[in-house]
Amino acid sequence: MPPIQDLPLRDIHLPETISWFPPAIGWWFVAILIPISTYFLIALIQRLRQKTAVKTARKVLKQLQQNDSLTALEKVRELSILLRRVAVSHSPNSEIGGLTGRAWLDYLDGSLKNAEFKNGIGRCLADAPYQKELPNNVNLTALFQLAQTWLNAQHSTRSRPKKIT
Repeated sequence: MPPIQDLPLRDIHLPETISWFPPAIGWWFVAILIPISTYFLIALIQRLRQKTAVKTARKVLKQLQQNDSLTALEKVRELSILLRRVAVSHSPNSEIGGLTGRAWLDYLDGSLKNAEFKNGIGRCLADAPYQKELPNNVNLTALFQLAQTWLNAQHSTRSRPKKIT
């Protein structure tokens, strides 16, 4: 037997380190699923928030309509505040809360077939909340019915009212 030193042996060679690219197929799935699931989660949260806002607004509208301790002017003020709150929570446009006058009425009419806010009973929402007395020609029942119709339009359609510029 020859001595060990005479054998032509080589040192142990370690395999090359595994590269980080290309990643395994599982990582590709994770990279694709995370943005998709995030998008759907955000869409779900927004949809639930919109439904909750409209559902709550319907209850508040009914309570407001039946509240006999408020004057007619106070009811119109509260109705205006309620519609603005729903519009702000329902619309992704952050400028909705700052709309006043004709632009506010245009926004409200954006989700209805006819322009009842601009040309009908809803006109009083533009200036009545800021007056000391309510005009005599304001029909509260029709105004509350119009608000109910607007809330139904927000709940029943997935599309948002058009943006007023």
